[in-house]
Amino acid sequence: MMEIRTKTLSNIKRVLIKIGSAVLTGEDGLDLAIIDQLVDEMAGLSQKGYQVVLVTSGAIASGRHRMGLRGPVKSMPQKQALAAIGQGRLMRVYSNAFGRHRLFTAQILLTMSDLTDRKRYLNIRNTLSALMEWGIIAIINENDTVAVDEIKFGDNDHLAAMVANIIEAHLVINLTATEGLYDRNPMLFKKAKLIKLVEEITEEIEDAATEDTTSIGTGGMRSKVLAAKKVTAYGIPYIIAPGKQKGVLESILTGNDTGTLFLPEEKPMHSRKHWIAFTLRPKGKIMIDEGAKKALIEEGKSLLPSGIIDVEGSFDVGDPVNCIDAKGMSLATGLVNYGALEIRKIMGLKSSKIEQVLGYKDYDEVIHRDNLAITGNKINKKS
Repeated sequence: MMEIRTKTLSNIKRVLIKIGSAVLTGEDGLDLAIIDQLVDEMAGLSQKGYQVVLVTSGAIASGRHRMGLRGPVKSMPQKQALAAIGQGRLMRVYSNAFGRHRLFTAQILLTMSDLTDRKRYLNIRNTLSALMEWGIIAIINENDTVAVDEIKFGDNDHLAAMVANIIEAHLVINLTATEGLYDRNPMLFKKAKLIKLVEEITEEIEDAATEDTTSIGTGGMRSKVLAAKKVTAYGIPYIIAPGKQKGVLESILTGNDTGTLFLPEEKPMHSRKHWIAFTLRPKGKIMIDEGAKKALIEEGKSLLPSGIIDVEGSFDVGDPVNCIDAKGMSLATGLVNYGALEIRKIMGLKSSKIEQVLGYKDYDEVIHRDNLAITGNKINKKS
């Protein structure tokens, strides 16, 4: 296993590190000792020539402590207010800690809408690229003060997975309060075993990941495994490791058997298709027959109207939609050339009939293969 780690982690230069609230937060708010410890390690990586980008939680937890609040905060306005209170302090703590190593930091706050818009997505990529070239530590968090359900990432595990694609990271390290992924919840089962290596994210691996969260965190282990699925699909190795273990980053990058390593896909997605598959939120579903399923997955072809059985939802030209089979299994995500109303009129027909039915024909394909991202590797291999 050590040989696999050494080979997988060779030639690593750009590292995305995600730190969760359970690592950063102690009984009295932010755990300054842990932050200093982790910053010392990240600074050490930077001084060795690594490019380090940080996705951090902790703003709301910091705000709760500043306000002296106990127990869960349920209302969105209160959470946003606490984020506004805590974010400044969180950045100040990081800035001071990195400053001891003569490293500058930059704050980037994101919402989902920043990444679903392709132009803004590319602007963020260019900004992060410039920061890395200058040796600045980019510190990224969700913009909780303005985010609502429609534009929230859900948790910072998924934010980190999307940022990994943006910066074309060579490795993602998710620092948590646990040793890594166990075969079952170690808080409930004393005989739970740590899984050191995940070669493929199967149904069994997903089922092993619990959705349980801490009182100060939003993403459970399942969230981390699903984030790993996004990251490895882009060809990036992903590690879940114990954030409070001293020397954890150096241990990982020297090839030690620390945490759980998820191996990257051998044939990674192109950046734009990864963006379509894992960043955009589908606005509807298109059910396809077995012939179309085979054409998409095995032959890499476009989706034609003849292979469509049904349409769900209301969406327009250019919107992302899920392609599902007759059993409701998700097969792919793509950008449609026709709206839902138009597709309902032409589904099941040959492309030569589109103009006759609609009065015009802009495209032969409902979804062109260049705008179609195949998802769900288990489905692919069974198809």
